[in-house]
Amino acid sequence: MTKRKPIGASFGFWVERQITTAQERGDFDDLPGMGKPLPKPTGRDSATEWVLRQLKEGDLSAVDLLPPSLALPREIQDLPAKLAKVRAERRVREIVEDLNDRIRDAHRRPQVGPPLTVVPLDVEETVEEWRAARG
Repeated sequence: MTKRKPIGASFGFWVERQITTAQERGDFDDLPGMGKPLPKPTGRDSATEWVLRQLKEGDLSAVDLLPPSLALPREIQDLPAKLAKVRAERRVREIVEDLNDRIRDAHRRPQVGPPLTVVPLDVEETVEEWRAARG
């Protein structure tokens, strides 16, 4: 955790000191993209351009950008296809329990975006559906 700003120190000095200290420790050594030029700005918002570029290059999924109230229903919708690739029942249970944990966590947090309408899945019912789909 970062130390508190000393009384009487300007924020600019304090931030610069933290950056200098991190540089001296080597915290910025070997970062991804080191030595590569920054992309030329086109006049549009550079953060938006970066995200769009990452999506095109496959480093991000569009679902990663959605608020939980939209991402979780999408994940539930895609769950049967995801589970179809799983061979072990234990792993199916882990996937569903992880999804349920994230649904519960999203319900505990302040809501961002549209209302969250999904509820945790019944693990046993999901496992039965997985078994039936396997034939």
